[in-house]
Order: sequence, then structure tokens, then C-alpha cells
Amino acid sequence: MESIKLQKYVADCGLMSRRAAEKEIEAGNFTVNGVTATLGMRVDAQNDAVCYKGKSVTPASGKKVYIMLYKPKGVVTTMNDEKGRKSVKDIVDVGVRVYPVGRLDLNSEGLLLMTNDGELTNLITHPSGEIKKVYNVTLKGKVSNEELDRLRAVRELDGEKIAPVEVELVTRSEASSVVKFTLSEGKNREIRRICETVGVFITKLKRTSLGPVHLGNLKSGEYRELSSTELRALKNAAAKK
Repeated sequence: MESIKLQKYVADCGLMSRRAAEKEIEAGNFTVNGVTATLGMRVDAQNDAVCYKGKSVTPASGKKVYIMLYKPKGVVTTMNDEKGRKSVKDIVDVGVRVYPVGRLDLNSEGLLLMTNDGELTNLITHPSGEIKKVYNVTLKGKVSNEELDRLRAVRELDGEKIAPVEVELVTRSEASSVVKFTLSEGKNREIRRICETVGVFITKLKRTSLGPVHLGNLKSGEYRELSSTELRALKNAAAKK
């Protein structure tokens, strides 16, 4: 078998995305044939023994699995939480290990994809990607048109430039307002940081779609496999990046 880069092998095995694997390789958490791996190292799946934190990494068996989860608020997206909090791993049980595609922070809820297809995960989460993510965000009080314009105008967070964010008013009353945010990048806690910059307070943040895949009528804590139509549309969107 032709050798491939270690991070691609790890992604193909469904353990984590290429980007995540690169970070773990740099941290010294992978070995190949008992020797600590380095970034750029190539492996032969048939002849080399790859381990992650002492555990063998082997190609995923069986078919690829693609899950849509409505992640509840208060559940962490990581597979192993050092604080012992409930994670998405405790909710989704499909007979094989599947991993989150990107993240939703602890206090956010909504659509989260999970899969053992490391290559698709890499395509979707790669920084150059433009797969749009849509969120319905509930803000405290009646948001003004001026505040909406200021939300749209944010182009920098903590000295880092961000791509333009689409901001659309859904409903508003004296008590609360619902605003739809559409992101093409998805920086860490981007919507929360934008709202903090403008001075508006979030009471609920829910992701409703990722590219062509929509949460629909799924309820909090529920999950299902993507349909063949959804999966095909998602792969097509990822490939066009």
C-alpha cells in the first residue's frame, strides 16, 4: 500500500479531523512503530503500527455513518471532558464511534453533525471553507435598527479580522428579539463575541442549518442519520469550497 501522511491516515480511520490530528501530532500524542511521530510523517497502513496516547489507531470498520444531532444546551461537544460534564458521546449511540464536525459551545444548542468520515469532516471544517452556518439568536429586549446595523458592521474581534456576517431580524418585542445570523467562517464563539462588542445580551443561541442540511423538526437530544439526499448535497457543497 502506498504511504500517506499520518494526519490523513488518522482522519481516514475516523478518529478525528486532519486539523485536529495535526495538533495532536505536534503535541507528541502519536507514535509510529513506537517512535513519537512528527508532522509530515508518512505511514503504511498495512505495515506501520500507529498509536494515539498508547491506543492503536486502525481503519474504521464497516460503512461510514453520518448523524444529525440536536445538541442540547449544557452538553459539551468534546468526546472526553476533563470536568466530567455530559458530552455528545453520552447521547449518540449508533454502534460505532462517531465524532463531532466542528463545535457548538456549552451554552449553545441545535444542529451538530457527527460522523466517522474524517475526510468529510476535514472538508467541512477547513478554514478556507464557505459552507454557511445559520443560527437563530434570541436577544434580551427590543433590538433597535441601529444595533442591527452595528452587528452587521463588526469586522474584527480581538484584533482578528472576520468575514462579513449576515444579520436579519426575525421578530422583536419589548421583551425579546430573534435575529438570524449567517456565518461563512465560524470563528470560536463568533456570534457571542460580536454581540458582546455591540452590547446586546444573548438568552438563546441555536444553530438551525449547516450548508444544505437543516435541523427541521428534530427535538433537543434527538438524532438521526442523514438521508442520502442530504448527504449528497452536503458532500457536493463541501467539494465546491
